[in-house]
Amino acid sequence: MKTPFFTKTLSLLCAAFILTLCLLSCTRCSEPPKEPVSNSYKKKLISYREGRVLFDEYTRTNHEVLMKYRNGEPDSRWYWFSLEDMEGYIKYVKENAKKQKLKNPGIRIYMGKYPMNHPKNRMAKPEYAGYQTIFLVPTAQKRERTNAMSRSATTEENTDVPSIESMNMTNLAPPPKTLSGTMP
Repeated sequence: MKTPFFTKTLSLLCAAFILTLCLLSCTRCSEPPKEPVSNSYKKKLISYREGRVLFDEYTRTNHEVLMKYRNGEPDSRWYWFSLEDMEGYIKYVKENAKKQKLKNPGIRIYMGKYPMNHPKNRMAKPEYAGYQTIFLVPTAQKRERTNAMSRSATTEENTDVPSIESMNMTNLAPPPKTLSGTMP
């Protein structure tokens, strides 16, 4: 009679052990918690129409000057990075800023221009030589102490971080030869 009791107890212990293993393996399979994303960007959103105003103003002013300098040839007007590239680069900047204990990391967007003899493997397309481009440069908060009239003052500003690589190789779009000012 002791055998059925022993068998039931052993079966329950095995079932509890298997259930515990299943629960532990499921918790290991779940994704780690993600960092919260700030909603601060929402205050900086603009409508397509507002963007069009900026695009048209650039066309009327800066682009007009560039076209005169380039003997009527237009320059690039827009640049494109995939979301995958942007997310990867942002992650790269965040990780490196964290390793270097940098505060308030950010990304500055610089205007540039490919020289005519720029290495072909350093551009998204070799035919972009001579066109303007943009490149992204990591920044972080810079703290400087200055003495002014025996008082210590702290100034804070974002500054470039040369120890973290910049990003270029954007897919720029040379515009049509007309000054239509069309925004895609």
